[in-house]
Amino acid sequence: MSSVRGAGVVVTGAGGGIGAALARRFTAEGARVVVNDIDPVRAAAVADEIGATAVPGDASGIVPAARDALGGTVDVYCANAGLGSPGDAFAEEAVWSAAWDVNVMAHVRAVRALLPDWLERGSGRFVSTVSAAGLLTMVGAAPYSVSKHGAYAFAEWLSLTYRHRGLKVHAICPQGVRTDMLTAAGSAGELVLAPGAIEPAAVADALLDGIAAERFLILPHPEVADYYRTRATDPERWLAGMNHLQRKWEGMGR
Repeated sequence: MSSVRGAGVVVTGAGGGIGAALARRFTAEGARVVVNDIDPVRAAAVADEIGATAVPGDASGIVPAARDALGGTVDVYCANAGLGSPGDAFAEEAVWSAAWDVNVMAHVRAVRALLPDWLERGSGRFVSTVSAAGLLTMVGAAPYSVSKHGAYAFAEWLSLTYRHRGLKVHAICPQGVRTDMLTAAGSAGELVLAPGAIEPAAVADALLDGIAAERFLILPHPEVADYYRTRATDPERWLAGMNHLQRKWEGMGR
């Protein structure tokens, strides 16, 4: 069983929602936490609340400042910041680019900065807040769905490549969570995600349980495992079901 007591933890996108819940839970477990958010006011508010350190800014480039704030070592990095980019195949290039940059490349950049030290020490932990959309998909949100698939693929690749060298990787894949991102999803979120939505604290609980059990895939909504299994073993059935949701959403007037 793993403990995070005393660990240096960075949580990006922690000014609210899942990120804030993760920061609170890690602090409660005795970790030393850096709260990152692109909004400095939100980052400072959460940090002040829990007695952590705020390091605001773009998640892509905060590793050096976060490392300094933690006394030179990052033990756990939670790549939680994300964009819930809606849109179809005709979404603007800038929307696709931003989704890929925040939901995938920010993770890549963080790993580039952290991995040499982790491999030298033989230990490190990378947590990716992926979303069930990374395993399945999301109605009305092509840029989000595609980029979250990329985030999951990167986390999976990290785990299979470096686990024998001490790197622990966790991919959190919740469905609906009661956050601003769910509200922003509009009628698609209301149809697909809201009925089973959980509180952000439940996601944090699931992560800490997953860390204790050293599980890669963390499913705060256990039913996602059944959906994922159907997608893999009976894709025609799964696609027909998702198309049914698509048509129902269209009938809502989007």
